[in-house]
Amino acid sequence: MFRANWGNDMNNQCDSALASSSIANLYSASTDIRMAHIAAGLKKRRAASRRLRIYGIAAILTALGFLFILLTTIISNGYTALQQTEIAVSIEIPAEEIIDDSGAIDIEKSRNFNWGGLVKRSFRKNFPEVTGMLDQRSLGELLSANAGYDLRMQIEKTGIVEAGTQIYWVKASDDVDMLMKGRTDRKIDEKMRRIKNNQLVWFDKIVADGSIRLAFNSTFFTAADSREPESAGVLGAVVGSAMALVVTVILALPLAVMAAVYLEYFAPPGRLTDFIEVNVNNLAAVPSIVFGLLGLAVFLGFFGMPRSAPLVGGMVLALMTLPTIIIATRASIRAVPTSIRDAALGLGASPMQTALDHVLPLAAPGILTGTIIGIAQALGETAPLIMIGMVAFIVDVPSSFTDPATALPVQIFIWSDSAERAFYERSSLAIMVLLLFLISMNLTAVLLRRKFEKKW
Repeated sequence: MFRANWGNDMNNQCDSALASSSIANLYSASTDIRMAHIAAGLKKRRAASRRLRIYGIAAILTALGFLFILLTTIISNGYTALQQTEIAVSIEIPAEEIIDDSGAIDIEKSRNFNWGGLVKRSFRKNFPEVTGMLDQRSLGELLSANAGYDLRMQIEKTGIVEAGTQIYWVKASDDVDMLMKGRTDRKIDEKMRRIKNNQLVWFDKIVADGSIRLAFNSTFFTAADSREPESAGVLGAVVGSAMALVVTVILALPLAVMAAVYLEYFAPPGRLTDFIEVNVNNLAAVPSIVFGLLGLAVFLGFFGMPRSAPLVGGMVLALMTLPTIIIATRASIRAVPTSIRDAALGLGASPMQTALDHVLPLAAPGILTGTIIGIAQALGETAPLIMIGMVAFIVDVPSSFTDPATALPVQIFIWSDSAERAFYERSSLAIMVLLLFLISMNLTAVLLRRKFEKKW
């Protein structure tokens, strides 16, 4: 061991001596030699700078390439969900069964009327050759299971029941919708696809008659979730996410600002303050599912708050977002020159007046930016909301903060896990909606920072 260490020390001493002798020789050399040596060093440095620049550009291009692939995949899978296949059906509505004595539509009678049976019977009239019970059932599967409900909504919306046979456009089933959009391979074996050979024959007849079309899928933006893909929408999830984010902002922003002001200006230096600062920084890196478990144990288990409610979801997201906003607020406060604070204190302002009237207004752009970024992060969270029950199947749009609801990321999770391919298509479109919200919020943060930011 001694010999090895001695040998290493001797080698280091020799290298140092050689380097010293080289430097000495360089200084003793002529000016041309020294300049040539300097030029060679500068050349190596420039080459290293160019390589670093190339590596940086390559990294950026690689990231942009992956982002392009991601967006292209999502858009190519989701843009077709903006259209919904509809089939024209000649229907004669028995007005005497759904109108009252005044001639207006009786809502109670309309709800009790068998609209689904009426639509299927009218649709089967176009195929008189289909007489078997199983074939008739298979023929009826070309229409949406909610076709009767859609027809009822059309009639109640207009408030008019026209006499005689009229043509109404009703939604086709998700299988027909996928076939119409070219997402079903007709050439594969019948056992490998959801739509059968006899249904393909009927579909071709409908196409030949011009009784089928692709219309704008307004249901996707005006309805809540449904078991049937053609009737499913994101309105309930969007409203649930908006309510949860409102609760998050109301709870997280004031608490974060007050905590940041206290830690920056009023907290006495010591172990307790250091402990708080370390834990705030650590909480910002805690996995989101931990906050979901906390909400499940405290808000639902201990306090007995309503399950699947936006109120509980907002409280959980507020706990998760609070450390991020605190860190951003402290950074914004530190960016304000100390001369502002000293001048206010010198003129007789109290520390609280200095913080509220002078420091916080100047730090507001950074605080708002950090808040928006934290809220945007909370908007994309799924795990904590799943833990508190917002993964439930909700068919109604929530009207209050305590109503059962789901969130947009959770809705995407539910649809992507469904067996129907039409749900996969709609989940891609829902991802596009979520990305649009996230881009809008981040763009808002950038604009606010540029508009209100002061240069010192």
